[in-house]
Amino acid sequence: MATPTSTVTRGGNRHWHCTQVLPLLLLVPLCFALLVESGGIPTTLDGPFPPATRAFDRALRQGSNDVPLTDPRLAPRVQPPAPEQIALAASADADSLWVSWVTGRARVGSSNLAPLDPAAAGSEVWYGERSAADAASYPHVVTGSAEVYSQLYPYPGLLNYTSGAIHHVRLRGLRPATRYYYRCGDSSLPGGLSDEHSFTTLPATGAGCYPRRVAVVGDLGLTGNSTATVDHLARNDPSLVLMVGDMTYANQYLTTGGKGVPCFSCSFPKAPIRESYQPRWDGWGRFMEPITSKIPLMVIEGNHEIEPQGHGGEVTFASYLARFAVPSKESGSNTKFYYSFNAGGIHFIMLGAYIDYNRTGVQYSWLEKDLQRVDRRATPWVVAAWHPPWYNSYSSHYQEFECMRQEMEELLYEYQVDIVFSGHVHAYERMDRVFNYTLDPCGPIYIGIGDGGNIEKIDMDHADDPGKCPSPSDNHPEFGGLCHLNFTSGPAKGKFCWDRQPEWSAYRESSFGHGILEVLNSTYALWTWHRNQDAYAENSVGDQIYIVRQPDKCLLQPATPLEDALL
Repeated sequence: MATPTSTVTRGGNRHWHCTQVLPLLLLVPLCFALLVESGGIPTTLDGPFPPATRAFDRALRQGSNDVPLTDPRLAPRVQPPAPEQIALAASADADSLWVSWVTGRARVGSSNLAPLDPAAAGSEVWYGERSAADAASYPHVVTGSAEVYSQLYPYPGLLNYTSGAIHHVRLRGLRPATRYYYRCGDSSLPGGLSDEHSFTTLPATGAGCYPRRVAVVGDLGLTGNSTATVDHLARNDPSLVLMVGDMTYANQYLTTGGKGVPCFSCSFPKAPIRESYQPRWDGWGRFMEPITSKIPLMVIEGNHEIEPQGHGGEVTFASYLARFAVPSKESGSNTKFYYSFNAGGIHFIMLGAYIDYNRTGVQYSWLEKDLQRVDRRATPWVVAAWHPPWYNSYSSHYQEFECMRQEMEELLYEYQVDIVFSGHVHAYERMDRVFNYTLDPCGPIYIGIGDGGNIEKIDMDHADDPGKCPSPSDNHPEFGGLCHLNFTSGPAKGKFCWDRQPEWSAYRESSFGHGILEVLNSTYALWTWHRNQDAYAENSVGDQIYIVRQPDKCLLQPATPLEDALL
């Protein structure tokens, strides 16, 4: 298989020139197909597959406790005004990137809690293509903005929280596939700059360039299992991480930091509102920093990010909206609840399930325009992600977001989205190509990857297990209505649940883990799901398949020029 050539430039960086391999790309699919056929790894062309289930290994624990905030991985490692919780995020294209961090100390206390001044420390990023001993030696510096947020509970006995200063700076004019070194913070304050970190920009948009590996994880949390997932993910050395919602599970705690409830649907005892302990967010940011300070982390909101506050919970998602930088404005959405970006020849679409998704709504209109302007000659692959799954055969969250599916699925099918990632269900499940609950060779591959390791433990019951079919009145979504339905065709005709594993469910397993997507060319991508317990086993994976696009057999809508799509 052809690989990109490279040249060595000043500073020793390697810049991939995708255009140099484009003449060879016509030969790649045929050659690669021959290699796959002899390699033993199945492809989606071999499907649909007989549904398979691997039962939960009873020798393993179903879950583990949260790591305490006193753990060195979660506790503060620097003193103010030094930056901490440093994180990168991709922008719409490879020539731009976001850098975020926190300064100052968050506060927990009474209703008279005074927020920090976000301007107390500047928002600077000093960077260049060579390592530098001090900030002044970098050729570039750019400034950004800072904000604080509060989590306020106007109820007796509940404590409030106000964050440290959260800084966001966008770097522009970067060269794709290039290593940069940087420091962030405030150069005017003693101890105000971070140590040097580095990152490699994503490849340029184009059919000949792809990120080396894209890690996908959902419902992570901060348990012992979560740390195993992150350690395993780091060893797989991704160049981009997708986090499909439910990051910290701070809303499983009382405002005092004491244990609250074991599940999202559990009611807080004697509490007028669902509480949260926001310092868990700070601990999570410190825990993730060894990865997020060098690899872009792209997030989308889950139900555990709702975190209602104020009278009657009128304010939601305060932490999610403040802490993360995403390319919302760059992609024309103007909200962090949904956005899109390119990574080489992949166009990623991150959708919001907890904001209006109806066909008459703003998000749907934005999605349609975003899909219209995708040029499949430049980005052959389109990958979508959101938190709650549309296709799911576990009892947990079964048909919970059926309304969203009924509103949006046809649009994704029309524009031939290739892969969809979701979380929410704490187990792994990969579907065959499916559309409207019917096996369809042109439908997306849906993958449930909500098995990151959170405190709510692993999901084990299937809706087709005897006595495990939920009632149609169960599984109420946190947003939107109920659209539960009985199947109208196939072996489950007239029923709410199948009496066997559904034909569209190719493989499912109740284990913690993460996935790696490796796009190899314009038609082949290798998907590998890694169980945590296989982390130290040589050549051992939980599930692996080549996902193959067939653009010649599945009709695509023509791309709309950007200026027309934005009208």
